[in-house]
Amino acid sequence: MEINDLTPAESRLWRAFASGTDVDFRTAGSAAAGSAASNSSAANLDDPAVGGTWGPERTVRASVLRSLLLDGPREDGRVAALSLAGARVTGRLDLQYATVDHPVRLRHCHFEEAPRFYGARLRELNLSESVLPGLISHAVRVEGVLRLTRARFSDTVRLAGAEVTGSLYLESTRIETPNTEWPVLQLNQAVLGADLWAPGLRAAGEVRLTGARVAGTINLNDSVLDRPGGSAVQAETLAAEADVLLRRADVRGRLELRGARIPGRLDLSHARLANAGSTALRASSCVIGELWLREGPVVQGALNLRRAQVDVLFLQPEVVPDWVQLNDLTYTSLIPHEPAERRLPMLEKGDSYLPFTYEQLTAAYRRIGDDDAARLVQLAKQRRRRRTLPWYGRLWGHLQDIAVGYGFRPLRAGGWLLSLLAVGSVAYGLHHPPALKPAEAPGFDPVFYTLDLLLPVISFGQENAFAPEGWYQTLSYVLIVTGWILATTVITGLTRTVSRQ
Repeated sequence: MEINDLTPAESRLWRAFASGTDVDFRTAGSAAAGSAASNSSAANLDDPAVGGTWGPERTVRASVLRSLLLDGPREDGRVAALSLAGARVTGRLDLQYATVDHPVRLRHCHFEEAPRFYGARLRELNLSESVLPGLISHAVRVEGVLRLTRARFSDTVRLAGAEVTGSLYLESTRIETPNTEWPVLQLNQAVLGADLWAPGLRAAGEVRLTGARVAGTINLNDSVLDRPGGSAVQAETLAAEADVLLRRADVRGRLELRGARIPGRLDLSHARLANAGSTALRASSCVIGELWLREGPVVQGALNLRRAQVDVLFLQPEVVPDWVQLNDLTYTSLIPHEPAERRLPMLEKGDSYLPFTYEQLTAAYRRIGDDDAARLVQLAKQRRRRRTLPWYGRLWGHLQDIAVGYGFRPLRAGGWLLSLLAVGSVAYGLHHPPALKPAEAPGFDPVFYTLDLLLPVISFGQENAFAPEGWYQTLSYVLIVTGWILATTVITGLTRTVSRQ
């Protein structure tokens, strides 16, 4: 491109490129660019959202930017760089498959067409605080950082398969598009050498992170991710080597993390998860160091943690929704410590009886030495199982529950025995049953006669020597049957206790 073909604004940029000098067309002046403008009207004129009205004094053609980056002037002893702020960029900046060895900084700019960096190789790309109708950067490679801080996009940001050796910055970035059928932020299969730093991100559509690999932290704190009825975040098989933070995030749609690997913390503290009528959070088949779901409103939608492996599960009962899927969920520690009565309703919210969930909760209580809570969970497990049995199994279960609490409340058996012993002793003490062989019968003792009836194994020689009549005989049958029931349930409970030891 001949320099004679350039406008005054483009000529200024052309001369500054060789030395890497900043060019700032904002009316507030480059010196004040980092502080609040004293003149509010000037500040409004500098807003890239109204950049379409900027005149030729701050307009640069995309073809000029391309010529600078691919074959711009050099100055000995200086690092050439494209550093432009407050400009209106007309035409499409097309750098498909190009290799650019200079930093590209286009801040506070207004783009009339979406830049195209498909398959390009860049040293640095900074589009912070600019307004763009989308970004096409599939498979781009950035040898440094990619900054889109506080940028505003009116169409899709395509970074699928991108490789950034540093961090990707999306703080307070806004992405809105009239077509929400496709993901508005595409980072699927992207590889980041450091962090995905996006606190305050606003995305009106799906954020896709499927198969992405992030060597650092994914920070989505205070973000608003809005796609009701669909996937607000699609992050299947995501691999993050540190934490995934969604503190105070507002996720309106499904948070999809199936198969993700997060060795650090998945922090959903103070977050609002809402996808009524469907799944709000699916973290099935995940491997997570710590999962924090606390201090927020009740999850609106289902919570799916099937087959997940979590070292520390920080789950407050107040946030658990009405529908929970916990099939084969394993965790080492469950915090905060809550009474079993507060945890058990969560196990009842699934669609079927899952013995494994009760065993996991029991193990968590035993690890911290709360044996009473562990026994209560096991008792709840037996009661839940009873509802799956046929009528005769349910009847037997009710008898075991009433008698000794399925063996987890053995003292109850002693109370029943003492009560029945008192009833039998009084009844047979007032009316001695006749002896079968009066000449050979021992002296009648109503207490030991009742014990003979109640205890199926021990014999004091009373039961075989006397034969009650009428309703006293019926009472003897009741005592015999009750004794067998108590003995069976006590033995069952003792066997279960020994097997647990």
